[in-house]
Amino acid sequence: MERAMLGKCPVCGGKMDVVRLHCQSCESTLEGRFRTCKFCQLNPEQQAFIEVFLKSRGNIKEVERELGISYPTVRGRLDAVLETLGYRTEEIPEEARPCKKEILEALERGELTTEEATKMLRQVRN
Repeated sequence: MERAMLGKCPVCGGKMDVVRLHCQSCESTLEGRFRTCKFCQLNPEQQAFIEVFLKSRGNIKEVERELGISYPTVRGRLDAVLETLGYRTEEIPEEARPCKKEILEALERGELTTEEATKMLRQVRN
């Protein structure tokens, strides 16, 4: 059974290191400390989102349509992915921020996780 690479420890959430590689063809084994890919740090939901985002060539309207989610939800998920990958997300301009009602409605429809909604509510416009 083939398992997906873990980027974070399932026990404490810390960063995982790869310490052993094995070739199925010739049975060679390498031991040491190897970096995991950046995208392994993303949870499965974030990986699926990035796949749709890339397939849509970054067109947010297309991502909205394919996933059936709103603009604030797409933006929130993209910001969460960028943050997980270690990139600072820039402050969202006031006029582009969703209002509290839009965020709560997206949360109610299941388009946002509680974590995403909480982060977006911290930047909400009045």
